[in-house]
Order: sequence, then C-alpha cells, then structure tokens
Amino acid sequence: MRTIQINIPENIDLKDYDFSMIIAAKLYEDAKLSAGQAAKMVGLSKRAFIEMLGKYGISVFSKSTSDLHSDIKNA
Repeated sequence: MRTIQINIPENIDLKDYDFSMIIAAKLYEDAKLSAGQAAKMVGLSKRAFIEMLGKYGISVFSKSTSDLHSDIKNA
C-alpha cells in the first residue's frame, strides 16, 4: 500500500481516523476502491467499514440505474 503525507491546517478538528475514513469512503463512493480495499485502508473489516459509511454520508447502494436493474435481476 502506498503512503502519502498531507499537510492539514491545525484548526481542522479531525482525528486521523476520521480523515482516513472520509478519504476511503469517498474513494469507495467514486468506485476507485472496493469496500474491502477501503476497509483495509482504514484498518476495519469490510462489514465494519460498510456499517460506518452512513456516518460519513455515503450510501452502500449504487446511484446507477443499470446497477439497480442488475441487482434486482440477480436477487
């Protein structure tokens, strides 16, 4: 896994975990990471990561209608 360094202003009151979760959740939402990859990025199980997504304003469900139709077909 790659490591990057980001300078964050001191007045931003975010814990390292919250910042990591925000980044991982956004990458998951944009389909850049799978749920498993995003979970690993923040040190959570896949299930725990999925359960935390709502706290960060991210839906587990795709916004794509084609994905919805595919999910219904596969259900």
